[in-house]
Amino acid sequence: MVAPGDWLRTTIGKKVVMALSGVIWFGYVIGHLLGNLQIYAGPDKINGYAEFLHHAPALLWGTRLLLLFAIVAHVVASVQLSVRNLSARPVAYARRTDLATSYAARTMMWSGPILLVFILYHLAHLTFGAVPDFQFDEHHVYNNVVLSFQLWWLSGLYIAALIALCLHLYHGAWSFLQTLGASHPAYDSWRRRFAAAAAVAIFVGYVSIPVSVMVGWLRPAPHSIARADP
Repeated sequence: MVAPGDWLRTTIGKKVVMALSGVIWFGYVIGHLLGNLQIYAGPDKINGYAEFLHHAPALLWGTRLLLLFAIVAHVVASVQLSVRNLSARPVAYARRTDLATSYAARTMMWSGPILLVFILYHLAHLTFGAVPDFQFDEHHVYNNVVLSFQLWWLSGLYIAALIALCLHLYHGAWSFLQTLGASHPAYDSWRRRFAAAAAVAIFVGYVSIPVSVMVGWLRPAPHSIARADP
């Protein structure tokens, strides 16, 4: 028998930590998208959804703490795996064939910081309203989204970050399914298709919102409509 602490210090233990924390964030990204897509049902729908979350502090803060724990565990495990890989191979390969399963560890030096900055900026944007050039109101989620995405540079930044996110999700989904045992020559192609389909669907869903704003399909709502009942 191996003690949990000793097992977590092994390479496979760290990969499992990365996989499980990745599953948590993968699920959150999908759930968050489903919530965001309510914007197409009109101001009352998405504003009411936001008010529900703010009046359910146990759910809201429980989710936030779980996500914080997951991202810290994910980052720490990925850094430790990268350091271990570099220590095991201090001299670079003359020629290397990269595998999708090692993508997250190989690219954490750039994809990890990009996604972390995106998360922090996204919170500043739609949770705290710390974005210039539009009037933020915590009760008007619909208008906050529409008015801010009318700024071309903000929509462009959001779309660029989503490209990095969905590339990470694609390789992450492929990797965590293998780490958790869903790997076999008979259905590896289906695993890759699932990862690709999920990443594309998530990208299209999220990007549809700023695109709909920029082309005028989503417009600011009158002040009296946009406000949800407290």
